[in-house]
Amino acid sequence: MNEETQQDRPENASAMTEMGEWLEMSPSSLRRGDIVRGTIVRITPTEILVDIGMKAEGVITGRELERMPREIREVLREGDVIQVQVVSPEDRSGNILLSLQRALMEEDWQQARRLMQDGEILELTVNGYNKGGLVVKVGRLRGFIPASHVVPQEAGEEKLPVEQRLKRRVGQKIYARIIEADPEANRLILSERAAQQELRRRQKEELLARLEPGMRVKGRVISLADFGAFVDLGGADGLIHISELSWRRVSHPREVLSVGQEIEVEVISVDRERRRIALSRKRVEPDPWQQAITQLREGQLVEAVITRLTNFGAFAALKEFPGVEGLIHISELAEHRVHHPKEVVREGEELVVRLIRIDRENRRLALSLRRVASPEYAMLDWEMAQARLRASEERGPEEAS
Repeated sequence: MNEETQQDRPENASAMTEMGEWLEMSPSSLRRGDIVRGTIVRITPTEILVDIGMKAEGVITGRELERMPREIREVLREGDVIQVQVVSPEDRSGNILLSLQRALMEEDWQQARRLMQDGEILELTVNGYNKGGLVVKVGRLRGFIPASHVVPQEAGEEKLPVEQRLKRRVGQKIYARIIEADPEANRLILSERAAQQELRRRQKEELLARLEPGMRVKGRVISLADFGAFVDLGGADGLIHISELSWRRVSHPREVLSVGQEIEVEVISVDRERRRIALSRKRVEPDPWQQAITQLREGQLVEAVITRLTNFGAFAALKEFPGVEGLIHISELAEHRVHHPKEVVREGEELVVRLIRIDRENRRLALSLRRVASPEYAMLDWEMAQARLRASEERGPEEAS
């Protein structure tokens, strides 16, 4: 009897192994929602049979085939290896119900989560809208861009009714980032605003790396402040300090610039660590000082306009050289003692003053009102008058007029 038992053992062991493999590969090892790979063994108008390595074959039902996009259904062939999702490990008929569509959707959700984690910017087409925002397609998924995350395309657009703004975007390309991907709630939320912020950050990095002091670039004025003007250089904003707006004195940037104006500027400095760009507008224009010092002589009379008063004197702009100013020190305003310049002159007043000193190194002019009629300059005044007369005669009567 012991011999018979020993002889039967190989057969029993083999049977147990086969039984274990059958149990391991049985539908009970599958769970709803599992993604498995399989080979298409038969395609009929009503179903697709898929070998997924189980005792029973999996079935993609006719109902799913009807809903399946034509471009997917038409490329399927027997022998193709595909990924499918388990809908039911075993239905009433003992079939394993599978879904190709759900597997593709799950693949898209995984891709969406990866794109969100990586902060990728997507180029999409707006397929539709509702009162809450824009509808887009991300692969096979339906994405939504809330109205609060949609960026106005032009100035003043934010004043339009929300639905009117959204309707205008249908059919257009849009750049957006995924900010929420929740397959369980079927929520795929995107943001155009976040994408633009990221794009501008990247553009700013590129621009900061490329810009060097002395370069001339074009930009658009985007805002004005008391201290200067901000200019969009195409990805990064730079500041023109009020002192760099013009060679002439400017009280407020609005005197020389307006929002939306296209201008050329010169790069003064680039602080890559603090991500700041300093610009100048006046440096792309001719320097009136250089012209002035070649034509002016110490001691000559010049026409000027009082621009501002201080406790120590009055500043005056030379009419012949816009942008060039000089200082009439309080001691040079009159022969008598002056406590404040307003006792003698007022802002906007036009008068003749004498240029008494040119400081080329510091770009300063010293002017005098009290020395206008001083006899010490009589000979110079006569020479200057003769020079003007000769110049007038050389130009002829028509030009002189």
